Amino acid sequence: MYKSFSSLISVLLCFSIDASADYSVHPEAEAFVARMESEHGFEKDKVLAVLKQASKQQSILDAIARPAEKTLTWKEYKNIFLGETRIKQGAEFWREHSTTLERASKEFGVPVEIIVAIIGVETRYGRHKGGYRVIDALTTLGFDYPPRAKFFAGELEHFFLLTREQKQNPLEPKGSYAGAMGYGQFIPSSYRAYAIDFDGDEFVDIWNNPVDAIGSVANYFKRHGWQNGEAVLGRARIATEYQEDLLNTGKKPSMTVAALREAGFEPVAKDVDDSKSAVPLMYEGTYGKEFWLGYNNFYVITRYNRSQLYAMAVWQLSQRIRYEYEAA
Repeated sequence: MYKSFSSLISVLLCFSIDASADYSVHPEAEAFVARMESEHGFEKDKVLAVLKQASKQQSILDAIARPAEKTLTWKEYKNIFLGETRIKQGAEFWREHSTTLERASKEFGVPVEIIVAIIGVETRYGRHKGGYRVIDALTTLGFDYPPRAKFFAGELEHFFLLTREQKQNPLEPKGSYAGAMGYGQFIPSSYRAYAIDFDGDEFVDIWNNPVDAIGSVANYFKRHGWQNGEAVLGRARIATEYQEDLLNTGKKPSMTVAALREAGFEPVAKDVDDSKSAVPLMYEGTYGKEFWLGYNNFYVITRYNRSQLYAMAVWQLSQRIRYEYEAA
């Protein structure tokens, strides 16, 4: 590892680059470099030296154009994440890190199985953290993906700040095609805002340290409003006439269960609190349409990934991991 960001850049300046992979001369680069210089005190030449090493990746642009959350039904999507191997590996991860997981659950008020399921869905418990260089992912999407260029340029800015703060080589970290990193796949802004030092070594490392990763996932959920002991999901029946326009809106729960009953959505469970807020959901499952009510904690899972299919997968995986763990 390089001792400082500056010493790393000195090395980079000596490298020669194929101009076809040179983001330092991209039309959007000038404004970005100026912002890093004026707002964060980076030296222009040093930022340019990093951008010079970044490479546009067409496979990243292809991947973001067809995310599974937008192209698959629930019946198809769940098969990716609810296989027996992932469930068993989750129980193994729980047993291996039980002390840390119980400490995180107690400190942040987030169930162990939710923490484990997030890491299981994201990286198979650290086995698959992503093979793209983060600098390539964020320059490709920040400069050459117009639909979300502003967002990813912001993440590129956070990545420069993160690597400077941690004295990391910005050309080395790898992650997903969207620039997410480590066990829990935090994007740079989330890394800086929610990742924590949970083992007391005075360094925040969710790339390689499962203890910090566990604490960081729990902290993320607490900071986004997880309510310990409250419901996440419940099955629902529909009336002959129900308000279809309420389904799968992606909005924060705002209607009470009582109001949803009036709109044609009846909870299957008998002990549901009518004063609780929920959103009605419908997915194409193995045996046809499934109707659910998602409560605040379900919405919190979608703060980690905005797809409701993702949240469904996390919740169902968490329940199966707990069953496997307790059955052992």
